[in-house]
Amino acid sequence: MHDIRAIRENPAAFDAALARRGDAAMSSDILALDESRRAKIQAAETAQADQNKAAKAIGAAKAKGDDAEFERLRAEVAGKKAEVAALQTEAKELDAKLTDVLARIPNLPAEDVPQGADEDDNVEVSKWGALPNFAFDPKEHFDIKGVSAAMDFETAAKISGARFVLLKGAVARIHRALAQFMVDTHVDENGLTEVNSPVLVRDEAMYGTDKLPKFGDDSYQTTNGWWLVPTSEVPLTYSVAGDTLDEAALPIRMTAHTLCFRSEAGSAGKDTSGMLRQHQFEKVEMVSVVHPTKSDDEQKRMLRCAEGILEKLGIPYRTVVLCTGDMGFGARRTFDIEAWVPGQNTYREISSVSTTGDFQARRMNARFKPADGGKPEYLHTLNGSGLAVGRCLIAVLENGQQEDGSVKLPEVLAPYLGGRLTLTAAGDLV
Repeated sequence: MHDIRAIRENPAAFDAALARRGDAAMSSDILALDESRRAKIQAAETAQADQNKAAKAIGAAKAKGDDAEFERLRAEVAGKKAEVAALQTEAKELDAKLTDVLARIPNLPAEDVPQGADEDDNVEVSKWGALPNFAFDPKEHFDIKGVSAAMDFETAAKISGARFVLLKGAVARIHRALAQFMVDTHVDENGLTEVNSPVLVRDEAMYGTDKLPKFGDDSYQTTNGWWLVPTSEVPLTYSVAGDTLDEAALPIRMTAHTLCFRSEAGSAGKDTSGMLRQHQFEKVEMVSVVHPTKSDDEQKRMLRCAEGILEKLGIPYRTVVLCTGDMGFGARRTFDIEAWVPGQNTYREISSVSTTGDFQARRMNARFKPADGGKPEYLHTLNGSGLAVGRCLIAVLENGQQEDGSVKLPEVLAPYLGGRLTLTAAGDLV
């Protein structure tokens, strides 16, 4: 949510920031609506003052026995009362309209975000790991001999339709092991607090984390109004909604492993093979709630937490900063981490780490009390994948595949797999 006062104070800067995202100027329309709203409020206050003045004069007219003046004033009070009610209703309608307009405008990019139109303009900032050198043509995850029977898309389609998968046996265990490894690393080494969060949330939680009203079509809603979370960013971030925290309570750093649900609206025909783009998937999410002066450093810290998971797994990756035209709606700055997937001979996104500044906090009315006793200020919120579990499974299987159809698994998974680090071509763990 944007601060209307900031738009009033510098409309040109607001429009220039929107232009960097490729959006049209909006300040003139916003300010015209704001002016109409404020005019109605002022008119209602003036009419209320006139009503109060006339109401006081009624008593004096009655005391003087001036029946004509008494009746005139009664009529004036009744008229002013109706006028006040009408003006207040109009002001509320304009306020709701202004709020809705502001809620549909994306966050403004940080000044250091590179200018660009789409993913082709993203800028690589780092790269880690040597790409595997296979003596054979590497396969995609679902075609690896030791994996294919345990990654059942046909049965999943029978149960649920397209873009679902049924993982079985050793592959299901590897998937679970990856999630446990990620959570343990974030808790034991990165200092995050583990949270077991709901995956059904109310409208307010989706709105507060900028998923509504603009992106309702991207998520699933139950018949009684709950939303299935697109990521646990929603419940974790919204946990501070309406709060005014002590500055000493900051930063708050959380992680959760949950199911996630996305309708993948607009992705027809894209990544239809394998597990890359599913309606239901699992993620280990990271969320931080911090002091405004700490959010840029916190984003770098979260980025290293996510990168560290891939380094421990031995998965080559590259990190890019998204350009203005490729950032998500609520992001002020986003780094994407892309893992190497040999079966496609390319890097694929496995994590996005974003700072939203105070964009979500304004929507949620989440603040903190400065230690020096100043007025409450809006918090800054950040979120990042640490990591997408299914995509991490893809990277582990494809990078560890052997010519005979077996898969060598990362050493860090040994405690979660009973010390067995080979997925045989027959689909067994040994």
